[in-house]
Amino acid sequence: MSLSPLPSSTLPLTIFEDRLREVLRSKVEFIELIGEDLASAGGKRLRPSLVYLATRLLNGHDAQAHDLAVAVELLHSASLLHDDLLDNAETRRGRETAFRRFGNVVSVMSGDYLLSKLLVLLSGLPQAAGLTRAFGETAAAICEGEVLQFQVAAYGDYSLENYLDIIRGKTGVLIELAVRAPAMLLNADAERQDALTTFGHEYGMAFQMQDDLLDLASDEVTLGKPVGGDLREGKATFPVLLLLSGPNGDEVRQILERRAAEEGDVARVRALAEAQGAFASSRAEIERRSKLAVQALSVFPASPAREALEVLALLETQRVK
Repeated sequence: MSLSPLPSSTLPLTIFEDRLREVLRSKVEFIELIGEDLASAGGKRLRPSLVYLATRLLNGHDAQAHDLAVAVELLHSASLLHDDLLDNAETRRGRETAFRRFGNVVSVMSGDYLLSKLLVLLSGLPQAAGLTRAFGETAAAICEGEVLQFQVAAYGDYSLENYLDIIRGKTGVLIELAVRAPAMLLNADAERQDALTTFGHEYGMAFQMQDDLLDLASDEVTLGKPVGGDLREGKATFPVLLLLSGPNGDEVRQILERRAAEEGDVARVRALAEAQGAFASSRAEIERRSKLAVQALSVFPASPAREALEVLALLETQRVK
């Protein structure tokens, strides 16, 4: 298998972008402007791409997936609007965040507007009841993951169990939904729904673990932002959790509790993670989960869509930003 990512030109992302803009139209200028920012921001469009690939894997047609892809992106975008406010973020994909431009109320209400448009889209799809329930459960899990992250940092309740719950809520559940929802839409049998759910779960967890690893192990030029952001927010990611159970655990806990506020804190944790093998262990865990994701797809016959999904999972260990 050649580990080359699927060219985005092979997916109907131009049609997706047009449909997204259509759905986001509003007679209220501020909502329209935020919607246009979301539609034109681009980015990887990973989740819509997963919707299309899962649809093709199930022998469905791209036209069946357009509104579902938009619905998944609306849920993702709504969560980002709220995340930026919670994190007091200044920029998103190189642009000023919505709450910085328009204020808290406009940003929050625009996020709610996206969620309302999502419900309208779902109401017109086959299997609407089941899909609406799945989207609702996913939204609830995202909220729980975000709040749990703050709770763990506030209490210093660092554990692998809490970390896995957090990253599943932050990232895993939405990637899982992106590949499971097409199976629901197309009324796939239980074996194929379960296989796609497992793929989405393992790939989603690997994706967030790689993000967390890069936050500490990468460099500012490659990452496009200062490293150690999670430490400064009191978040214990996988490599840091490994350090907490090691010989310098008390020192690392103190750095976490003071939010890496002292000069040299981030560099010290980076050095410990490298020396004690925490980075290497993190990469091994990401690779393990990526391979589990690939194994889950073995119930499907070989196809370009299956290979593209497999490559996405296997490339996680090579992603640099």
